[in-house]
Amino acid sequence: MTVLGLFAGALTTLAFLPQVMRTIRTRSARDLSWAWIVMMCAGVGTWFVYGLLGADLPVIVANGITLVLVAALGVIKGLHERTTSP
Repeated sequence: MTVLGLFAGALTTLAFLPQVMRTIRTRSARDLSWAWIVMMCAGVGTWFVYGLLGADLPVIVANGITLVLVAALGVIKGLHERTTSP
C-alpha cells in the first residue's frame, strides 16, 4: 500500500513540475490566479498536516513537495508582479 501511495503521490506531485519550470523559463506567472495559488497551498498544506498526524508517509511526501512547488509559483508570481508594476 505504501509503495502504491508513493507512486500515486509522485505522479500527482510531478505534474506540477512542468508548470514551475515553464514559469521559471518564461519569467511570467500572469496566467496563474492568486485564488488558485492560495487555495492550493491551503489544501496541500492541510493534507500535509493530516499526513503528519496520521504518520502517513505517502501523504507527507507528496503534499510536502507539492506545497513547495505551488509556493514557488506564488513567489515567482509575486516577484514578477512587483517588478512589472508601475
